[in-house]
Parts: sequence; C-alpha cells; structure tokens
Amino acid sequence: MIRGLGPGGAEHLLLSAAKTHDRSAVLHEAAYLLPSKDALVPDLEGLGVRTHCLQVRSPADVRWLPRLARLVFGGCFDVVHVHSPLVAGMARPLLRLVPSPGHRPALVYTEHNRWTGYHPGTRWLNRLTYPLDDAHLAVSDDTRSTVSPRLRPGVEVTVQGIALDRIDGLRSQRAEVRAELGLSDDDVAVVTVANLRVQKAYPDLLQAAKQVLGENPRVVWLAIGHGPMEAELKQLAHSLGLGERFRFLGHCPDAVRIVAGCDIFSLASRYEGYPVAVMEALALGVPVVATAVGGVPEAVEQGISGLIVPPGQPKLLAAGILRLASDPALRSRFGAAALIGGQRYDIATSVRRNEAIYRQLASVRDGRMGGR
Repeated sequence: MIRGLGPGGAEHLLLSAAKTHDRSAVLHEAAYLLPSKDALVPDLEGLGVRTHCLQVRSPADVRWLPRLARLVFGGCFDVVHVHSPLVAGMARPLLRLVPSPGHRPALVYTEHNRWTGYHPGTRWLNRLTYPLDDAHLAVSDDTRSTVSPRLRPGVEVTVQGIALDRIDGLRSQRAEVRAELGLSDDDVAVVTVANLRVQKAYPDLLQAAKQVLGENPRVVWLAIGHGPMEAELKQLAHSLGLGERFRFLGHCPDAVRIVAGCDIFSLASRYEGYPVAVMEALALGVPVVATAVGGVPEAVEQGISGLIVPPGQPKLLAAGILRLASDPALRSRFGAAALIGGQRYDIATSVRRNEAIYRQLASVRDGRMGGR
C-alpha cells in the first residue's frame, strides 16, 4: 500500500522487491491512491503483481478508505504493508478498528524518511496510530532515530537494497552510454538523480553547479528527475547562466543506466531516508558527493568512497565536486572503494527478512483465529 506508483525511490524499491520475492511463497498485490502516479504499474503487472488504484486526487479525499476496506476485507490478505506515513496514519484505524466480516490482516509499516520532514499533521497522526501496527521497519538508523522515543524501541532497521545483478551488468555499458549522451573521454560527467521537489534542494545544487561549471570547463552536469518545481528550477538555471553544460533530462525510466556512464554522483538534499540512487551509484563504482542527511553518511565512507558535506552549503558541495573532477586518480580510488562498499546492498537480504516477518505475523494471526 502506497500513495502512488510514480518513479520515486520508495516506489522503485517496491518494483525491485517484486522481482526478488519468492513467488512460490508470497503472492503480492499493490494498492495506490493517485491515478496520476502510475508509471510503474505496467512493470508491476508484467511481474504478475496485480495493482489496484483507489482513484482519488489526494489522500485527504477519504473516499479511498472504504475502497481500501472492500479490497482488503474482500481479498483475505494475510498482511498489509504500508509505505507512506499519511496513508498509514489513515489506514491503520480502518483496518484495525472497523468491524471485519472475516480475516483481518497483520499490519507492517516501513518508514522511508525522517519524521522531521513530515507535515506536522502527518507526524501527529503517525504517532497516534503507530501502536496499531504489528511490525515497524525503518530504512536507516537515522530514519529510526527520528521516530518518537516512546515508539522507537519497536522499530527494526532494514536497509532495502537494490538489484545488484542488474547493476553489475550496467557497468560494462559506460562507453555506450557516454556516446549516447554526447560525452567525450575528457568530459567529467556529474549526475544527480532526484525528483524536482523541495526536499531535494535543487536551488543549492544549481548554486553549486554554477561554481563548478565556472571553474572546470570539462564538467557536464546531468539532472534526472521531474516534479512540480520544474519550470521554476529551469528558470533559475537560466538566470544563473548554466547554459548547455547543465542538462535537465527529466524522467528517465532507466536512470541507473545513465549513472553508469558518469564520473561523479551528487545530491544536495535537505533530508532523506536511505536514497536508492546513492546505493546504485556506489554499486556502479561511481563516487558520491552529497549532503550528510538521512542514511547518506551510513552509505558513503567519508574520504574513501565519496565526500559528504553539511546540507544547505552549496559552496562546500561545489568544493567536493571540484576536488574529484580535477583529480582522475582520486576519482578512480574513490570509485573502486564505492564498488566494494556497494556490494552490501543486495535487495535479496531485505526481501528475505520481509518474507520472514510476513510468515511470522500470518502464522500468529492464524493461530489467534484458530486457523483459516
């Protein structure tokens, strides 16, 4: 259960997990609220994951709640696993407290972002309804640390991971990708994968890019992602005189393949959970220069696989990128360390843990009900 199935980090985690789950043991279906956020629906359906759109424009439109009740209580599901804080806060009372005509599923919730990044109302609702879950997961130690202290002891950290086998196959496509992008061997390609939203601090990124592009004529910056700030950010890039060396590529269905052709990965976010794009960059052997938010400091070894700087400091972000852009030997050394460190992100580890939680909760609930 998730807010939407657009091309975001949490959504791509669901897709990667669907490819990895043991289909002989776990049958998955996916429910989402927003019909405009359906980019990943064909991919999920192609994997045999049936999807259900609850057809509202906003989670505040409570008509999705009775639709969810009909879906869940009519489907005899063992587990409902929610991946959105506002959706979880509204769904928990429904699935726990509304009289059920039959089998009532267990509830699992994954925290993908820091509580401090949530709207105050979402944070309050989450805190109030959290005890209704059967299991709580968080994608990083940092994310867990922001959960209300009273609730934190019951939260298990499970780094979600990525499909390493596919990542390994993309590294060999570096030259092909660079040719497609029109990059020469001398160009230093800096790439950012982040939707165009406030959280991602693109104004800071563009300020850093202005400094970098002004000092190193070989750098080309690629920004992958789309979102509500697109027009505003393109206007800002124009006013900063970034020109053709800063390219907004928009939504790219295969963004990780483009990262495979680049030299440095950068992220300027003000807050994060455990960014999928950072895990992918490391597993590709691409060194990272990013802000020290969320799980980024847990992923990037400072001075070994990349450089991390405080958020809201575009000059420091630019300095880190310039340091790597001007030193091929350092990039190579950081890239080798990134490749080694990235091997710990096999999504099969988190998927197997999730499946174990599902089995445990399903057996406990069946025992309480005297079997099904």
